[in-house]
Amino acid sequence: MPAELIPVNIVLGDRTYRIKIATGDEEHVRRTIKIINEKILEFKTQFAGQDMQDYVAMVLVWYATQVGGAAPASMVESTVIKELAILEEQLDRAIAQGESVLPEVNPRRQPPE
Repeated sequence: MPAELIPVNIVLGDRTYRIKIATGDEEHVRRTIKIINEKILEFKTQFAGQDMQDYVAMVLVWYATQVGGAAPASMVESTVIKELAILEEQLDRAIAQGESVLPEVNPRRQPPE
């Protein structure tokens, strides 16, 4: 059953938007909008004379590279999962062929210093 959506008014830059979000996401969305609006004000003071679209674009790039690091992390996680699946297949094949998958252990060998 999908989560219940509630209508929320948000102010982004100099515009108001009415969006529908899941009840549990409201706090996260409001915090994110607050961060974005604070960053817009910061860019307005640093780069005077631009229009609002420029400031929103600057914040979008900042947010995607700084705060939105979850996307690249999920891509890394996806790559690791694929590599682990390949390794698992190789281990399964080696076990099926009766090969040893463990390194040989020499009990007289001294550990490296």
